[in-house]
Amino acid sequence: DRYRPGYELVAEQLLHYLAEQGLQAGDRLPTEQGLAEILGATRNVTREAVKVLAALGRLNVRKGAGIFMAESRSTLAEELLTHFQPTDIDHVVMLLDHRRLIEAETARRSASLATPAEVRAIREAASRSIAESKVDNVNEFAEADAQFHKAIAVAAHNVFLEASVTSLRRYAAQSDLLVFHGDVPGSFEVAANQHLAIAAAIANGEPELAASLMEAHVDTTRHQFERKLKDRMFNFSRPTEPSS
Repeated sequence: DRYRPGYELVAEQLLHYLAEQGLQAGDRLPTEQGLAEILGATRNVTREAVKVLAALGRLNVRKGAGIFMAESRSTLAEELLTHFQPTDIDHVVMLLDHRRLIEAETARRSASLATPAEVRAIREAASRSIAESKVDNVNEFAEADAQFHKAIAVAAHNVFLEASVTSLRRYAAQSDLLVFHGDVPGSFEVAANQHLAIAAAIANGEPELAASLMEAHVDTTRHQFERKLKDRMFNFSRPTEPSS
């Protein structure tokens, strides 16, 4: 397993603490020093962990006032996911199961409803992901990946499906950061080739093929997450060698 900075580990601990305490949107947390003592971490590392969770939209830091649970930014359904655990294998699998259903449907509808301009946008994003995969450019590939999935959601011509894809990808980004350290999980080349196949099915007006290919695409991501999380659990539970 890759080296993980201390603030990432503490951010993960903090998420579990928030869930255990049952804190809701707007609730105030202990001070940085108080959290550091609760989590057994230094104040500096705790501060960085709080910054990470604030950037992810989970916490709200108000200067001079304290640290609070972030207010819900959208729907009641999302409020129920306040305690989504980005590094919990059960939570991640449920998220990807839901993503599989939603994104397969957007691909199916896009293959029937996409305009020529929308098909072009989907293909351009897929081609961009191929180009970035060849040079292993993590950030650019992630942008192309997001552009690809958003273009398909737009082409489904259903604002609720589009909003669902956006919401799902926001939660997935939390797992990407805490599990894969911001990298895109899996092989860039495999994912990019899957993008091309999905784009071709949509362009050719093959809804069932497009949906099937999207399901396989999400399944690939799921397998990568499961493998990574199981590896981490194994490494965490494996006894350390005694020092000589």
